[in-house]
Amino acid sequence: MENTRGVIHACTIEGTGEGRILSGDDVPAIIKADTPAWVHLDGTAPASRSWLEQELTYLDSIIVDALLAEETRPRIVEFDEGVLLILRGVNLNEEARPEDMVSIRLWIDQHRIVSVQRRPLKATKDIQERLRLGKGPKNSGEFIATLASRLFERMEPTLSELNEKLDDIEEKVMETPDISERQDITTFRKQSILLRRYIAPQRDVIAQLRTSEQPWLSQMQKRRLQEALDQLVRYVEDLDAMRERAQIIKDELANALSDRMNKNLYMLSVIAAVFLPLGFLTGLLGINVGGIPGAEYKHAFWLFCGMLVLTIFLQTMLFKKLKWF
Repeated sequence: MENTRGVIHACTIEGTGEGRILSGDDVPAIIKADTPAWVHLDGTAPASRSWLEQELTYLDSIIVDALLAEETRPRIVEFDEGVLLILRGVNLNEEARPEDMVSIRLWIDQHRIVSVQRRPLKATKDIQERLRLGKGPKNSGEFIATLASRLFERMEPTLSELNEKLDDIEEKVMETPDISERQDITTFRKQSILLRRYIAPQRDVIAQLRTSEQPWLSQMQKRRLQEALDQLVRYVEDLDAMRERAQIIKDELANALSDRMNKNLYMLSVIAAVFLPLGFLTGLLGINVGGIPGAEYKHAFWLFCGMLVLTIFLQTMLFKKLKWF
């Protein structure tokens, strides 16, 4: 549908699961009537605010500001007429990071659904397609249950991929620990923190919505919201577990690098200990004064070299007996 006055998509919500596409003057006419309808707006279009203020005059200015805010966190605010709902889904757009989650802002009441996006979200496209095929939501309650389900189902592949990435990092750390892997762990922790930042509040949002007394939410739809809530709880627990694993892997990497450094320093210390008496002997016999033993004997050099080799051998035996290596 052409983006006229900020409207991306508009359709009726028929009780059969179908949705009749609306355009032009039909959009404000239907949205003001008691016919269930859905209007999807572009939050980046300046015309969206004027459309909301002109066509939905009963909406409080606080609701309009929340729908069009640049930055939001998942939350729910209940009113007598309906519910203001803000959710987030993983960013599955091209060349985008999944943890840069996309928000969807909604006003839902008995007869109308107004949603606002600032970036494309696949969950809304799924509902549009289902309505086109006659398999879409039949009312406001089923709409929000379907939207929540589609939003949270699309999170699972991202979390599974994140878990596999952590497995790869752990395997590398266990087999060949390297200081460059610190960056991989840091990147992973940042991704998991960003995902949890927006997924965890949605758990409270869905829990409150499930227990709300809105007349357009049936018991069946509340049970579907309970399933969505269980999914979110599992996702948050998985993210917490992954963050703890990442910290353990980071500690293991630090210990492995520390052990490697200690081992290298130990070997250098042993080498220094071996050559310390050799340096003393060569320094002592290398002074430029008279009376040095063997100065007039032609085989003295080789005898002295043999004595140094014997010294190294005796030191090695002593170190082994002392279990220095």
